[in-house]
Amino acid sequence: MKALEIENLQKKYWENEVLKWIDLEIEEWDFFALLWHNGAGKTTTINILTDLVRKTSGKIKLFGIDIDKDFAAAKKLIGVVPQEFNFNMWTKVKDIPVLQAGYYWVPKEQAVKKTEELLKRLELWDKKDNQALQLSGWMKRRLMIVRALVHEPKFLILDEPTAGVDVELRSSMWDFIKELSENGTTILLTTHYLEEVEALCNKVAIISKGKIIENTSTKQLIWKLDKEVFVISPQTEIQELPQSLEKTYEAFVRKDGDIEITIGKEVYINTVFEDLTKHDIYIQSIRNKSNRIEQLFIELTK
Repeated sequence: MKALEIENLQKKYWENEVLKWIDLEIEEWDFFALLWHNGAGKTTTINILTDLVRKTSGKIKLFGIDIDKDFAAAKKLIGVVPQEFNFNMWTKVKDIPVLQAGYYWVPKEQAVKKTEELLKRLELWDKKDNQALQLSGWMKRRLMIVRALVHEPKFLILDEPTAGVDVELRSSMWDFIKELSENGTTILLTTHYLEEVEALCNKVAIISKGKIIENTSTKQLIWKLDKEVFVISPQTEIQELPQSLEKTYEAFVRKDGDIEITIGKEVYINTVFEDLTKHDIYIQSIRNKSNRIEQLFIELTK
């Protein structure tokens, strides 16, 4: 069954066409990523799905329900974790999800029970009597997820849920989100982290200038990256690389002592590690030099 069907979606603000006849389908149980250029129409698309913005034309169905004909029924199926914190900071943590549940006609007793379950699962239960403003940034993000899930939606929209969260906390949040997906929740994720897409999503679409320019599996999209540039910090200081490594990988030692290395998509990073080890170069850490999503946009919009 299709969880989401978007057909010929258009949005215009006077003469400015933000969305240009978008078609998109997401299957039930999909973990779907949406990538975009700034100003490409991502926020407008989400706001139309949640009835915050009126579309100019087109059709949208959620699990077969036309939102123009019965948005109240469709609304019950959606949970949204927006990018910005938008709850009352003076309200107690345990009350925020319960109040949200009332908008979905969830009985209070059921809402209280579900809130307790989710707060415990996301390690917020000991903060239940605190005001939201007393929470750290990552705790507020988790509270946003609790609020979005309290009415047990079938379709969850996560708008950059790990923005500003450090690597360790991001990993633990990934585990919870994966669990949701494995238990049958259809998820639409927007993110600036290609690593997040690789770790979580099975399908991905890219919006650029109001149009979908790519809609494919995550594996096929990653394959479109012709080259990647990595910065490797060696365990011990080196002055120069063997010529064979320089030629094979377009590699060199930077002024800061790190190794900058460019590899083609046909080369596995483990092969690079093995070649470095053969020359007694051992790796302390590795990172991407540039934003891989930006690289993809460059490749796809040439």
